[in-house]
Amino acid sequence: MNVSITEESMHAFRKRLRDAVSMGTMSCMLALTFGCETNPYTGRSQFLMTSVSDEMKMGEQAYSQVKSDPKMKPSQDPREIEPVKRVTSKIIEAAKRSKYADMAKQFQWEVTVIKDDKTMNAFALPGGKIAVYTGIFPVAKTEAGLAAVLGHEVTHALARHGAERMSQGQAASIGAQVLGAAVGIGSGNAALGEASMAALGAGAQVGVLLPFSRKHESEADYIGILLAADAGYDPRESVHLWERMEQMSGGGGPSEFLSTHPGHETRIEQLKKWMPEAMAIYQTKQPVPAAELPPIGR
Repeated sequence: MNVSITEESMHAFRKRLRDAVSMGTMSCMLALTFGCETNPYTGRSQFLMTSVSDEMKMGEQAYSQVKSDPKMKPSQDPREIEPVKRVTSKIIEAAKRSKYADMAKQFQWEVTVIKDDKTMNAFALPGGKIAVYTGIFPVAKTEAGLAAVLGHEVTHALARHGAERMSQGQAASIGAQVLGAAVGIGSGNAALGEASMAALGAGAQVGVLLPFSRKHESEADYIGILLAADAGYDPRESVHLWERMEQMSGGGGPSEFLSTHPGHETRIEQLKKWMPEAMAIYQTKQPVPAAELPPIGR
């Protein structure tokens, strides 16, 4: 009788393994279908399973949610709104001249200044939906510093980093299903299956998703200063921006390995390495005055 049970178990395992192989094949086919884009600046291959139109719809929905959140108060102060709109407009113009020109021209650009002096943040969603928190003003300091911030954030949207992260998550989910089918999810050995799934989740989070996210951040830093330079803003201000960020954070923050952002020192070193290319662009442009951003906490 024990032999019979073992044979049945082996038969079930082989079936699950065949199912896993079939699912893995389908995943590979999806990767071949959707994952053949290349970043035009860095040459990095990007795995994408989401269409641009769907991504833009999701960006619009997310932006609407942000704006409808009662905690998100839009600034009513022209001294805060006008410099943001001025810098945003020039970065968008540069984007429309960039290697992402086709994408930039598809986007329905919009910017909102959020009155939140405690939040040092800005973001750009797919479709060109931008938000700038007033808390970023002290660290950006000037319109050139803000251009470095916005060049970075706009690059995330143009380079489809959000879609890439979603695709990585979808691939990790498919991989989890494959492993679950192979090791016993739903087969009476749930403890083993759950443990394996937990291990895969930790492995995917640290070994796949976060390192790619650091690549996204570095990629956005690089392309972002090229956009800022093309817009007429001194790209060297990006280095000062991160020096101020490091000072304001007291040199602290999570370790680089477990952070989605490169460490401040790494970031500054990379920006200095890329600076000659950015300066070569900047020197062909009419420099834009780097006006001071307004003080906050008034």
